[in-house]
Amino acid sequence: MTHPSPPPLSPMMLGTVQLGMPYGIANAQGQPNYDEARDIVRTAWEAGVRWLDTAAGYGESEAVLGRALAELGLRDRMGVVTKLRWLDDIASDPAAAQALITQSVQESRDRLGLETIPICLFHREEDVAQLPELLALQAQGRIGAAGCSVMTPEAMARMLASPGLAAIQAPVSVLDRRFARAGLLQAAADRGIPVFARSVYVQGLVLLAEERIPPFLNELVPVLRALWGLAAEAGLSLGELALRAVLAEPGVQCVVVGAETEAQVRESAAYAARGPLPPDLAAAVRAAVPILPDQLVMPHYWKNREPSTP
Repeated sequence: MTHPSPPPLSPMMLGTVQLGMPYGIANAQGQPNYDEARDIVRTAWEAGVRWLDTAAGYGESEAVLGRALAELGLRDRMGVVTKLRWLDDIASDPAAAQALITQSVQESRDRLGLETIPICLFHREEDVAQLPELLALQAQGRIGAAGCSVMTPEAMARMLASPGLAAIQAPVSVLDRRFARAGLLQAAADRGIPVFARSVYVQGLVLLAEERIPPFLNELVPVLRALWGLAAEAGLSLGELALRAVLAEPGVQCVVVGAETEAQVRESAAYAARGPLPPDLAAAVRAAVPILPDQLVMPHYWKNREPSTP
């Protein structure tokens, strides 16, 4: 099993949680079967996507990707970002944490069929205190670079001062500009740390028709109407406006976008290929969205709320 130098970052990274488990507030397709998942990966490659995002905690995702990349002959041609298992209650025990990190990386390597995982992230920001253990695996060639997935600007600010941290994944969307307002996206770029923006469609929320928006998110309807208006004036779909607005954020190197169908991959990849919104339209989008409560724009808080009806 070998993995040469990974490809340059593409504007879009294919998120693959949907290939391993049912996921997303707008997911009406369910989890694709293996053949569908393989075709989604193939379509992403053909559309110019060169990186895949997965995690040990994404159900069957890593195993599906490992099989698909091998069958498609893409194992040495697409870069992979994966995330460690959560450390949970053992984070305070250095020896136990190191053992779990080592085990998680090895299991991911086996499932993905990779000698070296190009980028490996801590899945939650609390675990980044164990960065030295992950950097030790980098020194051994088991991973190419170490980073972290974050939820809060406060955690990202601390991480930017962490020696050896080489990548950050953060939620960034037209509705959630916490990291941009804090200047952290640009600060990461200034330090040469790529930021992978996830939750661009806010788990598909911005793609829903108004009548499908769950009642607990009704406060967002006026904001979404304003964005629909801007998109219509520009001759864009709201999906394209939302994705390209994130690419227009200073410091964002690529967007992580999931898909349940090949058509969704082609659509999002086409949006990403068109690049950031023009500066005047990007400014209008930012002006149309007030600072919103975390409970509305962070899907993390939706878990115990009533889902939408398909």
